[in-house]
Amino acid sequence: MDSTETATFDLPLPVRNFASMRKMLLLVLGASIVIPLASLFIYGYYDHQRRFADAQELIERLTRVANEHALKVIDLNQQLETRIVDLLGDSDDALVKQREEGLHRTLDDMSGTLAQIAAISVFGEKGALLANSRWYPAPSVSIAERDDFQSARAVAPVTYFSLPLRGKVASSDVFTTTMGRIGRNGQFLGVVSIALKRDYFNDFYRELAAGDRALVIGLYRRDGNILARFPEGANSTQPATNTPFTSAFRNNELYGGMRMRSSIDHVDRLLAFRRVGDSPLYVSAGYATSVVEKRWRDNLALVAAIALVPCIAVWLLIAFSIRRLDAEQAAWERWQVEVATRLSIEASSRQLRRMSALGNLVANVAHDFNNLLMVVGANMELARRKRFNDVESEVLAVERATAGAQSLARRLMSVARKQPLRQELIDPANWLRSVLDLVKKSVHPSVTVTLELSPDLWNVTADPVELELALVNVAVNASDAMPHGGRVLIRCQNARVRGAETDIPDGEYVLVSITDNGEGMTEQVQRRAFEPLFTTKQRGAGTGLGLTQVLAACEQAGGTARITSVAGSGTTVRLYLPRRHGPMPETSKACTPDVTEPPIVPATDDAEQPLRGTSVLLVEDNADVAAGVTAVLEVFGCAVHHEESADAAFALLGEGYSFDLVLSDVQMPGRMNGIDLAEQIIKRLPAQKLVLMTGYADELERAKHLGVPILAKPFDMDDLLDLIAPGVPH
Repeated sequence: MDSTETATFDLPLPVRNFASMRKMLLLVLGASIVIPLASLFIYGYYDHQRRFADAQELIERLTRVANEHALKVIDLNQQLETRIVDLLGDSDDALVKQREEGLHRTLDDMSGTLAQIAAISVFGEKGALLANSRWYPAPSVSIAERDDFQSARAVAPVTYFSLPLRGKVASSDVFTTTMGRIGRNGQFLGVVSIALKRDYFNDFYRELAAGDRALVIGLYRRDGNILARFPEGANSTQPATNTPFTSAFRNNELYGGMRMRSSIDHVDRLLAFRRVGDSPLYVSAGYATSVVEKRWRDNLALVAAIALVPCIAVWLLIAFSIRRLDAEQAAWERWQVEVATRLSIEASSRQLRRMSALGNLVANVAHDFNNLLMVVGANMELARRKRFNDVESEVLAVERATAGAQSLARRLMSVARKQPLRQELIDPANWLRSVLDLVKKSVHPSVTVTLELSPDLWNVTADPVELELALVNVAVNASDAMPHGGRVLIRCQNARVRGAETDIPDGEYVLVSITDNGEGMTEQVQRRAFEPLFTTKQRGAGTGLGLTQVLAACEQAGGTARITSVAGSGTTVRLYLPRRHGPMPETSKACTPDVTEPPIVPATDDAEQPLRGTSVLLVEDNADVAAGVTAVLEVFGCAVHHEESADAAFALLGEGYSFDLVLSDVQMPGRMNGIDLAEQIIKRLPAQKLVLMTGYADELERAKHLGVPILAKPFDMDDLLDLIAPGVPH
């Protein structure tokens, strides 16, 4: 799998289901339409039923009121007619006419306080007016041809209710209740007629309707003829015939209700009716269904309009959401393309960084090997010039270079997990005390190293050389993080680890903690600290294998390593080494050469010293390289002064010391490197002779721009002699 694919699987793109979200929005849109419509339909249905029920209840109530009113009027009329009939007795027309004046006053008294009565009249056997409540003497009027007279004579002594008519005398709009007079021998003697004002009933019905023009209230005869009706119309006197309404009258139903279209004004109405006592009269109330429907529709439209406002808001919101979703989907698709492109670019960038780190590793390893080869070459040059006599010091220098090469190879093999292990049973307390001096020598002189040991430390199994190298690597990193000095505390203690509390497997460990108060690490650097080839140091100052070797050494011992750091407050590296239970099988111990004797500079003849009296300032951080070059220069007759850093050399020159030649390495620790030193020397001491040496090709290019002679490591000593003293035989 290539790096791009790995990056894609390491950082999968999040998934967004836009189709599902759009479907959900459409469902919400449908629900926002269907639910209000269903609610409106249900409300409309029940409101329609309620309004018709209310209308039915209203007309039934009005019918009962109108019935009570008509019943009182008819009962009163019958009582009056009965009294008048009893008062007249068997009097014939002549006797009644003789008593006209008294009858007039009596009839006037009876009708005077009753608003519904237009007049009370007594008619004779032939229909002639004999006495009247309003007129005295009674005018000469006859109703012999009128329907009410003829019908009353036919049904006497039952009361007869006439059709609406105009009064013979006052021409008023009335209908009459007429009772026939029958003598003892059954002879017809005439009628007593009470004229009732139709306006009286119409006004009462108008008050009942309270101005509601949808209401119709009326008083009807049994045959369907209208006696009084509100509202009055052009056909208000036309009889209602051949309808369920009149059929109910003819069937003598006491009360009832129905819905029908009026045969009078052709309006569809809800109707309720009641019979007025035992009389052949009915009262009825009706309500126009069109008005009920209209009011229902108006109310439903108002409710729909009110409900439509939030619905429109919801629809607009959903439409806006769908538009935004479409825009987001387009942006999401563009983003996915961009992320995929970015992941591909980042994968390529990581590959380039890995290649760069690998190049940095190769360059640093080559630099270190160049220095070792420089030592070997310089000492072999000395041995050759000595004709291989008395070359003990040169051989020792070559052995030290060989040991350095072995150490460098060990570091590379350890990181690659290819280093053969020499595991031994180690007492951590004794081991840490034995390597403490080495650690102190590995750090800057301004850094203090302190050791704290807990009592009764458990034994561990590890490769002591690997562990020693790991401890030195951590100490060197801590020293580099404290350029102005500081404190390194090495603490060793027993630790029991529970997996539920940390990511380290359960078990018993010896915990070695190395804590400094240096610059600390950022979170990003801390995450990559154990990554192979990763380094924050300047190029040439580190290979990026130090902490990787630390982790590898701990894991090869069965443990692990962890880092905690706070930027600006320091760093703690913890080495977890598993406790060893039981005896350790015997293994061969590592043997490392311990060559510490300094090289001995042999004495030479003056003829072999072409540079006798030449003073040289040698600036080189590698002690073995410096020793080898110094020995060769002294063979040439030079007086050599050595400094380990460009900062120290610049300070020495600044104090006024002068040298015939400054020979400086390029890559060195400290604030200045060899090129920086060369730039300062050219600027401040332009006459000073200067030669640079390095193992980096890119530094060769940079040095050439300064116009300074430069030697590429490893170089031949004759090349150095040619640069220092051209033309001198060698």
